[in-house]
Amino acid sequence: MTSVALLDYGSGNLHSAQRALARVGADVTVTSDPEIALAADGLVVPGVGAFAACMEGLKRVRGERIIGKRLAGSRPVLGICVGMQIMFDRGVEHGVLADGCGEWPGTVERLPADVLPHMGWNTLDAPADSVLFAGLDADTRFYFVHSYGVQKWELAADDLIKPAKLTWAEHCAPFLAAVENGPLSATQFHPEKSGDAGAALLENWVRSL
Repeated sequence: MTSVALLDYGSGNLHSAQRALARVGADVTVTSDPEIALAADGLVVPGVGAFAACMEGLKRVRGERIIGKRLAGSRPVLGICVGMQIMFDRGVEHGVLADGCGEWPGTVERLPADVLPHMGWNTLDAPADSVLFAGLDADTRFYFVHSYGVQKWELAADDLIKPAKLTWAEHCAPFLAAVENGPLSATQFHPEKSGDAGAALLENWVRSL
């Protein structure tokens, strides 16, 4: 059975994420132990709340080092919601700038929308070769709850870097809904709250480990 460590750093829907991953056949361990998190076939980094607070919690368990070590060894990591946002260089909330993990260049900013948070079900524009969205129809909807996001992808592809697979959604303006970049994948929406569609995505990820 595929082992998945669900990183416990004081932020995230741990129980719902644990149930959702177990539903698709993963052997899930909720942990902040670096050895367990490094040894698992896959690591899931959840996140809810403010960017800066999530980073503080992550650093308390040295989560940024765990993520970095896994990715350096091409070991899969999946970020969810703010767990996606903290993979970027920085986040700006209420005028406060906080450093992220820096795995991807870019800034998490307030969405330019009159109505926030962006809450509810939304469709996506996923690439045809996506692993996460394989087998899902273009009109499939996923559940979002957020006011901030990444509106520009800044990692340039070259002869050494394979282009990332980018999935976009729109709430008054386009924003990144998911990224697949080598061993690091992430979703702005909550697959664990997205019913059968979210289960299909998590199953695709678990199968890829």
